Amino acid sequence: MALMCRQVTGSAASCAGWVGLIVATATNDWVRTCDYTVATCVRMDELGSRGLWAECVISPALYHCQALNQILTLPAYIQTSRALMICASLLGLPGMLLVLMSMPCVRLQNDTSAIKQRRARVGGVFFIIMAICGIISTVWFPVGAHQSDGLMSFGFSLYAGWVGAALCLLGGSMILCCHGTDPGTPRRENSFYYSRQGGTAMPLDPPANHAKSARV
Repeated sequence: MALMCRQVTGSAASCAGWVGLIVATATNDWVRTCDYTVATCVRMDELGSRGLWAECVISPALYHCQALNQILTLPAYIQTSRALMICASLLGLPGMLLVLMSMPCVRLQNDTSAIKQRRARVGGVFFIIMAICGIISTVWFPVGAHQSDGLMSFGFSLYAGWVGAALCLLGGSMILCCHGTDPGTPRRENSFYYSRQGGTAMPLDPPANHAKSARV
């Protein structure tokens, strides 16, 4: 029961983190760039919002975004953050499927405890890789934006990426820490038979002893 609770908790945390990483990847409010105060930047139409895919200008009467289509001329931190966040978003699907198929309540044909543990461990590794990709992207992007432009504040997309990476790291670690044995396959050394003569439980003899007694 404790094993299943840990797996369910880790799976829920990882799923929520995966959603957070997808939201951070799809939205463009990673950082707010400006060299002055918010009121001055809004009045002068210099308050900018930058993400992985577009750069926007925020003003009282206008919210205009320009797509970042010049792939070859983009800074290295934007291109690297794009690649890492896309990888993190894509790894979530196989990771979640592997973790769900390793649940004790899910029984596939020819399933054993060892196979379920391998699935869970691979899924947990996927989620930890997603967390590492998210952490690198959400840390490198604001640093690069601050070096190229005046960084004023962080956007909600960056916070979503931080929360998503933290949940994926937590969920993946919990899944990797889950260990258990298959209750449907008892081990032979723990098997007993009941003796009618003595009325006591005796250990089951190995097959070799039975063969010897048959010859005698």
